[in-house]
Amino acid sequence: MATSPTRSALPTPSGHVPRGTPRPSKRTRWRALVLILVHLLVLGHILHWWRAGTTISPVEPSEAFRTLVYGVVNAGFVLLAVSILATVVLGRFFCGWACHVVAYQDLCANLLGRLGLRPRPIRSRLLMWVPLFAAVDLFVLPVLARWWGPEAGTMAQWSLVWQPTTDNLWATFPGPAMALLTLFVDGFLVVWFFGAKGFCTYGCPYGALFGLADRAAPGRIRVTDACEGCGHCTATCTSNVLVHQEVAEHGMVVDPGCMRCMDCVSVCPKDALYFGFGALPHTAKAKPRKQYDFSGLEEFVMLLVFAGALFAYRNLYNAVPFLLSVGLGVIAALAAVLGARLVRSQSVTFQHWTLRNAGRWTRKGVVAFVLVTAYLGLTAHSAFVQAHMRAGIQSNDAARAAAPNSPTFQTALSRALAHFEVVDRWGLVPTTELHNRMGQLYARKPDLAAAETHLRHALQLDPDNTSSHAALAEVLVLANRPNEALEPYLRAVELDPGEPRAATGLVTLLMRAPTLLPQAHARIDALVQAKDQAGEPAQPTPDHIEAHARLAELLVLELDFDAAVRELDWILARAPGHLAARRTLAALLRRDPNHAAARALAER
Repeated sequence: MATSPTRSALPTPSGHVPRGTPRPSKRTRWRALVLILVHLLVLGHILHWWRAGTTISPVEPSEAFRTLVYGVVNAGFVLLAVSILATVVLGRFFCGWACHVVAYQDLCANLLGRLGLRPRPIRSRLLMWVPLFAAVDLFVLPVLARWWGPEAGTMAQWSLVWQPTTDNLWATFPGPAMALLTLFVDGFLVVWFFGAKGFCTYGCPYGALFGLADRAAPGRIRVTDACEGCGHCTATCTSNVLVHQEVAEHGMVVDPGCMRCMDCVSVCPKDALYFGFGALPHTAKAKPRKQYDFSGLEEFVMLLVFAGALFAYRNLYNAVPFLLSVGLGVIAALAAVLGARLVRSQSVTFQHWTLRNAGRWTRKGVVAFVLVTAYLGLTAHSAFVQAHMRAGIQSNDAARAAAPNSPTFQTALSRALAHFEVVDRWGLVPTTELHNRMGQLYARKPDLAAAETHLRHALQLDPDNTSSHAALAEVLVLANRPNEALEPYLRAVELDPGEPRAATGLVTLLMRAPTLLPQAHARIDALVQAKDQAGEPAQPTPDHIEAHARLAELLVLELDFDAAVRELDWILARAPGHLAARRTLAALLRRDPNHAAARALAER
């Protein structure tokens, strides 16, 4: 629908007015109680992990990508598969009655309703494709990359592995701050901009999958002949479905956005609506022409702004998760059109606010324009930072692939540092990744002072970053400061006993400076004892085995071959193909070819 140059309303009034006042839905409280129970189960899941150390793997649909890409069958995949199968039969009950994001959207709509502000749905042609794009990005593209991407040949063979539990429940989730921001943006803010369940319509990748499955569902909201077309159902529906119109034309609700909340059934004054099974909708009637809020040009601009905003916010500062970037992207798209209308239209309303009236700006209009301008400015700035960060990473990768000190290497290194310097200068949030990359590039330049400065900055931001500890140790070795290099090497090994750079670098350092062996032995021995006490020797974790491997390496350096063989025997009995242990055994035999226990272990 084209927008008038003088009067503009977002959203466009639908024109639907119910006859009489709809009664409150009896199903709302029941659904609220079910959603509260869902959150109590989530809390119980987290508490069980904190207490037991191991729990059911994340019951989150996004975890299904691990099954598709790696073959790891987890609780998230089971949930998604069961939910899709249930949707094929019953429709989108999972969305309406079990989704935590739907709960936050309903809570926001309820709170706004108590203030007399019920957000009306924004209707866009092109943004409705965002959930499908998000689903493809989340589930399809990783599979394509796994089989046909540039690193496809280096990935392990795909095989199904049943992995229903985890000892790190939060490993794939963002930190608390980003998690709360995601819930606020996708669960609350999008509702104000796009109407009730706005994120379901314009952002949720799982909603796209459930929407496709819903089209085959025989379980639907259906109607009897008692219907009088009062429209109470549509007025009550929080899924933005034109219930009265669809049941009149099809005898059932056909919109895949219907989440089976059952509010429409509850408020029907004639009890004409019900949930039941029957034939799928096959009608010769033409579907009613939908009314949209944007012109074709505005839709195109919104799509471009969304794409730019998604590029800007996705993994911004190595922190913004995908679903949050989608929510921020659709808000930026709408904000761009709203800002343009504020500039060119004489009268502008948005949701329940009058922003301009007969050419005059209202206070809310001024505030809205400032906020829109600031947000779009932040989006542009974020895109600028992201562009330089990604260009820097590409040049960094090119430098690592090139021969050291070759012209290609020097050019790629200079370009990478130039891009990273821009990010360091103009970025709003310093990140461990940026300073870690800059430190390692300066080490190869070589500019050891700058390398040390950036790596120490990275460790200030994240003291447990294994890569930065290992890289700092390498820089200190190059600076001929071996005593100082020992501590970051040991810290890297403590954080990740299997980190190859730290393990190799530590052994090399101790071979050059054997006086550091007692100190290193004490720390590694304490690490092994801690792993032994925390783990189960019959079923050791990879970190447990790697800790013993580091101890075996040190024992060989100390010429304590008998103790080293005992460690290697322990490792190879549990991991016969352990490469580092085999190398350590070979090193031992080179030093003492006649050691009987070592020879017996090698022959075995």
